[in-house]
Amino acid sequence: MSSRLTLVVAGMLLALGVALGGVGMHAMRGRLAGDYWLLYQTALHYQFYQAPGLLGVGLVLRLLDARLLRLAAALITAGILAFCGGLYALALGAPRWLERLPPIGGVLLVAGWLVFAFGVWRHWGRQQ
Repeated sequence: MSSRLTLVVAGMLLALGVALGGVGMHAMRGRLAGDYWLLYQTALHYQFYQAPGLLGVGLVLRLLDARLLRLAAALITAGILAFCGGLYALALGAPRWLERLPPIGGVLLVAGWLVFAFGVWRHWGRQQ
């Protein structure tokens, strides 16, 4: 992903998080029973942890336009969508087979952050 696209996606994920937080508190809170409410809240928390991180990746991409960093941005984006999207869907009553998505999303997030760390390490290691 390019720096521009990464920053746009991060901004959209943050805006969506605010909207879903508002919907959750005002419309879903009383309608979602215990575990479903917990799934919704977990998705929301992870979205707000990862989206600012993705914003940071986009800013680093402005400085270091490296292939590994673009890959990291794509992995993190896919991870957020799979992990959080899967949890949101399950919280709202989606079919049980979708419970495969959050673990896949978690693996994508870990891989994305490791690729990011390696990409930064490798790029700055060459400059010294």
